[in-house]
Amino acid sequence: MPASPIRKLAPLANAAKARGVKVFHLNIGQPDIHTPEVALDGLRNIDLKILEYSPSDGNESLRKEMAKYYNRFNINVLPDEIIVTTGGSEAISMAFLACLNPEDEVIIPEPAYANYKSFALAAGVVVKPLVSSIEQGFALPPIEEFEKLITEKTRGILVCNPNNPTGYIYTKEEMEKIRDLVKKYDLYLFADEVYREFCYSGQSHVSAFHLHGIEENIVLIDSVSKRYSECGIRIGALVAKNRKVLEAVMKLCQARLSPPLLGQIVAEASYRATPKEYMQAVFDEYISRRNCLINALNAIDGVYSPMPQGAFYTVARLPIDNADKFCAWLLSDFQYNGKTIMLAPASGFYSKEGDGADEVRIAYVLEKNELIEAVEVLEKALEVYPGRK
Repeated sequence: MPASPIRKLAPLANAAKARGVKVFHLNIGQPDIHTPEVALDGLRNIDLKILEYSPSDGNESLRKEMAKYYNRFNINVLPDEIIVTTGGSEAISMAFLACLNPEDEVIIPEPAYANYKSFALAAGVVVKPLVSSIEQGFALPPIEEFEKLITEKTRGILVCNPNNPTGYIYTKEEMEKIRDLVKKYDLYLFADEVYREFCYSGQSHVSAFHLHGIEENIVLIDSVSKRYSECGIRIGALVAKNRKVLEAVMKLCQARLSPPLLGQIVAEASYRATPKEYMQAVFDEYISRRNCLINALNAIDGVYSPMPQGAFYTVARLPIDNADKFCAWLLSDFQYNGKTIMLAPASGFYSKEGDGADEVRIAYVLEKNELIEAVEVLEKALEVYPGRK
């Protein structure tokens, strides 16, 4: 089981803080955006006398609000086609356990969210990576490259759209080509759509459920963590129209009893009453942060980042020998004016050793003044790093 590239350097960050160094956390998708006030009110105003188990698939009232939400995006699902999970992570893990047998293969475009590998390993599933390149802006490789990876053991394709860690958004044409492969080989399409609201390129988000003819093959993964800045309540969802998949997932849900009760109350309030103005303000803020960060990064000699189209991450190439060593060095041996930065080495977002060796994932989840300071620290660090290329 690989260590998380996002969290494995936490002891070094804690030690730096103990020495009095300020650490800019650009390693993790933890927004500094405030949670909607209606969500906090939902928590403050709980009048329950018993904090009891919820149903294993989640409170019906929450699932009804979720169904209304999806319908606004032309994702037409019913409350009983939604299973509430303990974050999107549990939804992915349960999807693999329910749909795939040990030694089955799933194709995943890379770089990809690091924990996909961990969930696959836990389920005995083999990840077949399809690597995209920073030179092409991490666009989906030709569909023919997908087909080359398909064997008699291939059972699924997983896409994250908008993508974590690259910020790439799959086009309608790319999604339709994936649909055709799914249909041709009768595969599952696992669709991680956690960042649905955050599409900055002007193109519409194409959900897996917008693809006709493979409705029974789709397992959609979702979460409120980033949508409403509610990472800590651990509420996600698995959505499917395939009754056999839902029945299999429910067995896993019953074994873990129920998703978090308090988190469901907060999530329901968020879905029911978060103002449009809140979502628009968050959207505008992320665009502003993105532009600020990418322009500042690309102004540093030897650094390159494509412009992310969505989510709130970018993968940047640095003029260094090894990103894992560099990210650790930043925390253990470097500071500038009492400050340093925590980044996620991109090697953890690839399967093959050596891929992403000079790349890092950066989350633009801090306000712009802090992003500017953090990039200045990065520039100063690159000037003196012993392993600079």
